[in-house]
Amino acid sequence: MFTGIIEVMGTVSAVVDVEGGRRIRITATEEFLSSVRPGESISVDGACLTPVAIDGADFEVDAVLSTLERTAASAYRAGSKVNLERAMVLGGRLDGHLVQGHVDGRGSLVGVVTRGDTRFVTVRIPPEVWEQTILHGSICLNGISLTVNGLEAPDQVEVAIIPHTWSHTNLAALEPGDPVNVEGDLLGKYVGRILASRLGGTSGDGRSAPDR
Repeated sequence: MFTGIIEVMGTVSAVVDVEGGRRIRITATEEFLSSVRPGESISVDGACLTPVAIDGADFEVDAVLSTLERTAASAYRAGSKVNLERAMVLGGRLDGHLVQGHVDGRGSLVGVVTRGDTRFVTVRIPPEVWEQTILHGSICLNGISLTVNGLEAPDQVEVAIIPHTWSHTNLAALEPGDPVNVEGDLLGKYVGRILASRLGGTSGDGRSAPDR
């Protein structure tokens, strides 16, 4: 479990095809990795991945085929910037919102409009996430906990990015059309699943819910 508060930006230093997926090497900082052990969890652009090797400021993760199909990891190349967060500590301060690190799907950057010091970023998101998203609610984009500033039917969301977030995350490196990892609000998923089950609609796993 994560909070969506990015700790550092890392840089992909190598991507190697392996059986069943890819091994990705990322350079972060020794301070960031000092409390992480192989087998634990790190959020990489919002995807919960397991470090299989740690060497100073570098660590390696394996992205299996399902992860490559579902996330922006398939587009990683040497030099790609990634947002990083260690797993939250139970009982610690929750500054963002509850983020599972289970990416619901890939979205894509539509565009960025600057007004004063604020960037208004529009992202196309999976329709099933859009349906569970509310104005001024929470959404996780590339691992960042953000507040929904606007909803445009049927599949676009606008978020307002303050200067600190713009300079401390990889949003500034994105171009229109680039992939964005999207995770909908955890509470919205549960509420949607319960309502679908009771009303005989579609459940969170895409199957028709039974009539009650």
